[in-house]
Amino acid sequence: MKQIVLFDMDGTLIDSGLDITLSINHVRAECYQLEPLSVQNVIDAINAPVRNLSEIFYSQSVYEQKARDLFEEHYYDQCIQNVAPYEGICDLLSTLHKSNIILGVATNAPSQFAKRMLNHLKMDDFFQLILGANDVEEPKPHPQMLNHHLKHYNYRSGTDSAWMIGDNSKDMEAAARAGVKGIFAGWGFSSHGAGDYYASTPESLLDIINKKG
Repeated sequence: MKQIVLFDMDGTLIDSGLDITLSINHVRAECYQLEPLSVQNVIDAINAPVRNLSEIFYSQSVYEQKARDLFEEHYYDQCIQNVAPYEGICDLLSTLHKSNIILGVATNAPSQFAKRMLNHLKMDDFFQLILGANDVEEPKPHPQMLNHHLKHYNYRSGTDSAWMIGDNSKDMEAAARAGVKGIFAGWGFSSHGAGDYYASTPESLLDIINKKG
């Protein structure tokens, strides 16, 4: 029997809020002459279940190509300036890895940034597969990204165990639609959320997996 644990990245594995905000504010200033947003404003917008981020961040109904290009250009260097794993995450990953649990990342961030940040933090070797929004046709809450992981690991429903860990309702919906258990990560970008299980710390997450796996 295999055990598979999939993680969201931003707000679950790593605290990337400051760098995301700095790059958004760079685009706001350069493209639209807008005042900067706070980190909390940005995190709240990202975690809102229904939102138009282009409208919130740039006062534009559509995410313009010039804004996208400038954000990605700026964020490539910015994304590794302040990012850090949440307390207890590296110990959690090490423990799961030593227990021969298969680990993967399913993030709505572009995979080039995900791999760059996780490599910078020396976390990438824990994961067999790191998938971003650009690797699938439909990002979370669509289950396509999770299904890609499960197929890659030859997951057998009813025999193997699989979990999706995330700090966003999109993660929990994707888990439900993929037929795996969702654990809401209450230590990250949001402390309030609901899945099949709720973990307030990485240590409590380990307890859930050990008891329910």
